[in-house]
Amino acid sequence: MRLCRIADAGRIGYASWEDGGFAELADPFAPVLRRTGTRIPAGAARLLAPVEPRTVVGMAHNTGAADRERPPAAFLKAARTVVGPGDAVRLADDGGTPVAEGELALVIGRETSGVRASQLLSCVLGVTVANDVTDRRAQRDDPLWTSAKSRHTFTPVGPWIDTDLEAADLEITVAVNGAEASRASTAGLARDPGEILAYLAALMPLGPGDVILTGAPGADAALRPGDSVTVRIEGLGEIGNPVQAWPRQEAAA
Repeated sequence: MRLCRIADAGRIGYASWEDGGFAELADPFAPVLRRTGTRIPAGAARLLAPVEPRTVVGMAHNTGAADRERPPAAFLKAARTVVGPGDAVRLADDGGTPVAEGELALVIGRETSGVRASQLLSCVLGVTVANDVTDRRAQRDDPLWTSAKSRHTFTPVGPWIDTDLEAADLEITVAVNGAEASRASTAGLARDPGEILAYLAALMPLGPGDVILTGAPGADAALRPGDSVTVRIEGLGEIGNPVQAWPRQEAAA
């Protein structure tokens, strides 16, 4: 099932994508999904980021087999950095070096506290596509990565949550202005979703709607104002976003 968050006639709500349209849902995080009976034509709604997380966490040093020789590590991104399909990625005019990183994201469906490590995958509602936009210059200067990862609009997520897709070997491509910049597979990640969850759940509480970026198995792609960036995951979908300049004086206002 594909779970969406949509804007329709001034309302924002959740729906499932069914038969070429949207079927409104009461609560996608309920133990049993319940449809309200309202149908919304595809052309009458706009896709938003599929969740509004309280926590967004990413895996560091998870980009290849060699990273298994290093201890797992994670970073936090501000939850308000999440944007949806078609929303602009805004680059501050401060001389940074922004890049796109295509990643598979896990969306948590229920609390992980008290769940055995072997059963943590049952806490995952589904998967979605993420672009972990990062300022490489800021990342070099900030050992905590906050200024590199948590800037406005730096976490495009979408277009929906797929609750059935097997995530072990999915091709991820990143394209800038229609030209492919990176192609890799989730099979190349140092740690799989089960290992990632076991590590993170021991560190912090995770709950419904929280997002875990599993790591970028492929190369990053440089971004500049005026670009258009798309991250696509095989069998899941794609999220595309225009890239815009955001003058420093506006950012400080």
